[in-house]
Amino acid sequence: MSVTSRYREAWEGFWSQAPEEQGAVFWDAEPALTAGAHLALLEPHLVDPGLPLVDLGCGNGTQTRFLADRFRHVVGADLSAAALDHARHCDPAGQARYRQLDAVEKAEVQALHAELGDANVYVRGVLHQCEPDDRQPFVDGLATLVGERGRALLVELSEAARPLLLGLAQGAEGPPPKLAPIFRHGIAPGAVADDAVPEYLHAAGLTVLADGEAPLVTTEYAPDGTRLELPSKWLVAGRTT
Repeated sequence: MSVTSRYREAWEGFWSQAPEEQGAVFWDAEPALTAGAHLALLEPHLVDPGLPLVDLGCGNGTQTRFLADRFRHVVGADLSAAALDHARHCDPAGQARYRQLDAVEKAEVQALHAELGDANVYVRGVLHQCEPDDRQPFVDGLATLVGERGRALLVELSEAARPLLLGLAQGAEGPPPKLAPIFRHGIAPGAVADDAVPEYLHAAGLTVLADGEAPLVTTEYAPDGTRLELPSKWLVAGRTT
């Protein structure tokens, strides 16, 4: 199984037209407000911090580079070749490695696990953008990367985020500038029920070790100058036996 051609083309189109500069993409917030804050949620549950860390759905690699300053071996993986071109361009020193990966394609994920061994995995805002039929295979792939000793941190938009985003998109003046390209390329956020995410993890053989709520910080601002933050939920998962 692999993602649909429509989904792949949507992401290639988006990243092919995305500006190079950090912060120009809606979700490309500063690592101190994103991956940095999320690490504090993951680190208490790591069995082995020395395992490779995979930034799954790394996009242009802003968070990947931050993670590479803190972990010995970091791989940014993404479906889009154009996204990885951005990531490599912004990482001339090669702080991290980058890998094109269709995370719902079982053979590709198994090949990466065979190369890395068990890994800790960071996923921010990817599952809710997957097409419905791809969500369980995506989490199954995540579980393959985690293996027996790795841990995964998922940060995903909660149900409350979708009406907020649609409201922004349907405003009288149209969507905010950084949100507009997402809808234009057909990457509208999906409606993943809050209780569905732990079910996907359980079906993949993973146990939820901790969870909670935290805003997903964006790079867009409201008319009053406040930064837009979207309600989200986080979960740390891994195998316990």
